[in-house]
Amino acid sequence: MNEDRFRAAVAAGVLAAEGQHRALLRSIVEVARSMFAAAASSIVLLDEETDELVFEAVAGEGEDTLLGQRFPSSKGISGWVLNTRQPLVIDDVSHDPRHARDVAEQTGYVPEGLMAVPLLHEERALGVLSVLDRQTAFSLAEMDLLGMFANQAAIALDLLLRARRAKSALDGAGPDAARVAAVAAALDALEGERRDAGRRLLSALEDVLRH
Repeated sequence: MNEDRFRAAVAAGVLAAEGQHRALLRSIVEVARSMFAAAASSIVLLDEETDELVFEAVAGEGEDTLLGQRFPSSKGISGWVLNTRQPLVIDDVSHDPRHARDVAEQTGYVPEGLMAVPLLHEERALGVLSVLDRQTAFSLAEMDLLGMFANQAAIALDLLLRARRAKSALDGAGPDAARVAAVAAALDALEGERRDAGRRLLSALEDVLRH
């Protein structure tokens, strides 16, 4: 599943600019799509402020139209997977009552079959990773494989969300922002146990800035 590429993307995404954040998410969906030889793969993230799911990364079908599109977090198969925190395999979505066809039609891409898993980190449901429309049917064993991949993706996404929140706090922090940004960059350059300690320090700093 091209683990070296995934690890490199995770490392590049921490404390990176928005463009690098999107590159990390793009890497995740590209690897997922390749793993299952699917027509498309996507990540929707939960926007807690609006209670909506947002397409943050798409590979394959729909990649030119879906990015940035939103829908209520309670709707559709992705909404069900997010709220129940349960993975799901569906061979024909047209016969599944959880499928919100109106939402799919608004996005411009209506899948036939899919496999979706929640992106969970600690006590939080961050979003949903989906793989859509492959030539052969999905299997339960493959869902377990996607679930293991999603676990790693969720860790990366948690780091990204922390970096975004920290950046938002720094944007309004006045003249001291540059000093804080320099400290964050130094922490990100650490390795091993010092890197773990640095991340905890950065997390504490984020909490201070937010409150």
